[in-house]
Amino acid sequence: MRTPADRARISRKNGRVAFAAFATVAGMVGLSFAAVPLYDMFCRATGYNGTVQIRSAAAPGATERQVTVRFAAIIHPSIPWQFEAGQGPMTVHLGEQGVAFYRAANPTAGPVEGTATYNVTPEVVGRYFHKVACFCFEAQTLEPGQSAEMPVMFWVDPKMAEDPNTRDIRTITLSYTFFRTLADAERAGALASAGPHVGRAVR
Repeated sequence: MRTPADRARISRKNGRVAFAAFATVAGMVGLSFAAVPLYDMFCRATGYNGTVQIRSAAAPGATERQVTVRFAAIIHPSIPWQFEAGQGPMTVHLGEQGVAFYRAANPTAGPVEGTATYNVTPEVVGRYFHKVACFCFEAQTLEPGQSAEMPVMFWVDPKMAEDPNTRDIRTITLSYTFFRTLADAERAGALASAGPHVGRAVR
């Protein structure tokens, strides 16, 4: 038969186990929320998965080596926009700043807010492709029937020609994908659920 001292000791032990379990679960939840931004920081720092480097510094200056940059425009099914590259392939010198344009249009009867992600292929080139300015990760709102040109300023690091993994690459593809923002999708869903009576006066 357990004495009061035994029961107190067991209770303290169970409390410590429960606390440890709670701390472990809380830590795992915290890590899951931190995983996305940490992964994004890792990709930006290393160019992993074709993530382009974002730099405010100007291009270092053109070298003799050239590379062709292609531009791809992708629309996610969540956003009812028209989206395309404003030009065909562009040949630039390594170290030379280039400027390209994308075009987006909203053919719907209501405003739509979108945001773009990007990457380059071959993925190994990501660490050498630098963007000075672009429209990525910032919400863009187009009113009904509105269109917009979105510029991208970039340069390709001359060090690409020194890397055994990239020195033979002659063509790079820069891809942008537009998504509808979560807030705008929720707003559109709420309006659709409310039906045609939204905005009518209640009699």
